[in-house]
Amino acid sequence: MTVTGVAETIRTNVAGTQAAMFREAGNEYPIVVRLREEDRRQVGSVGDVLLSTPAGQVLPAKNVMVLDRDTGPVQIERQNQERMMRVSAESEVTLSRAVEAIQARLPEINVPQEFAVGFGNEVQEQERSFRELQLVLILAIVLVYAVMASQYESLRDPFIIMFSIPLAAIGVVGALLLTNTPFSMQAYIGVIMLAGIVVSNAILLVDYANTLRHRDKLPIREAIETAGRHRLRPILMTSGCTALGLVPMALGIGEGAELQAPLARVVIGGLLTSTLITLVFVPAMYTLFEEGWRGMFRKGGQAPSEAH
Repeated sequence: MTVTGVAETIRTNVAGTQAAMFREAGNEYPIVVRLREEDRRQVGSVGDVLLSTPAGQVLPAKNVMVLDRDTGPVQIERQNQERMMRVSAESEVTLSRAVEAIQARLPEINVPQEFAVGFGNEVQEQERSFRELQLVLILAIVLVYAVMASQYESLRDPFIIMFSIPLAAIGVVGALLLTNTPFSMQAYIGVIMLAGIVVSNAILLVDYANTLRHRDKLPIREAIETAGRHRLRPILMTSGCTALGLVPMALGIGEGAELQAPLARVVIGGLLTSTLITLVFVPAMYTLFEEGWRGMFRKGGQAPSEAH
């Protein structure tokens, strides 16, 4: 078969293979011309191939070319139409610490112009997962607020209870720093869990204070103080049992347990600090929303000017 036309993008490799693209009527047809099997078994055999010159002479290829050995990439990868090369390694530390160590040493590398060094694979996957978990955290907080608002039939009391969630962030940061634990995917999942756990203590306080106000007709200040005294033991018991149940996981005992340890440490730290601060902060916010700033500084023996 004879093919006429102009061949483009000719490639020649060591094995004696030539490839071309023939274009006709908007279509492309690959053309591959190869040496015989016996002529491409070894690199040295390429020099024995006979070539016909324009003058009509027949010469071996080694008379008109020089063969040399060199190293090169096995395959060429491109991303966003840019040539790239991957350098992979098995890290003995966590991914975040490995990235920090590499970033600290990058200034020592003399990167040529028009070249760039970046992270891929697991680092990009982690960044994408963190963005998705951030959306999940926001959704979890919204759902918790929506459930409480439907149960209380009010928007104010659930809003007071939601103030206990930011307080858990203090314990999360403290637990990670004290245990020298990096903030990983498992730790992020623990933060999402805290959004639904830490509000239970505030729910006990606010719900019992509302019960005392409506059932026993107690003033706001007396109702919140009584609720704090009567609900202190249940709050400490539930929080303590949850934290103690996660201690074995937080210690990372057993094979593969270190992967789940950040989740337990985050939950324990956030739960403990949220419990302790909630006992003071939530009653203060409850009084502030009900009576304003004057109710915050009223002495315990003084009754409010208006009955509630």
